[in-house]
Amino acid sequence: MEIEKSVPMPPERKRMNLPYDQMEIGDSFLVKDVPMQTICSANYRYGKRRNVRFMARVVEGGIRVWRVD
Repeated sequence: MEIEKSVPMPPERKRMNLPYDQMEIGDSFLVKDVPMQTICSANYRYGKRRNVRFMARVVEGGIRVWRVD
């Protein structure tokens, strides 16, 4: 294994600021330019911590997320 010097660190990942905590059952929001897997993972993580459920569907213009429970 070789030690390397002066290799820059990659930039920090961007955090998505999604309005989960402001949602009631039946509310939705639209996300543009984010992969479906990223949205589904965020939905799962937030839902698991707060004991709520979200559904995501590809719609015209992006991905729409609904709070379902």
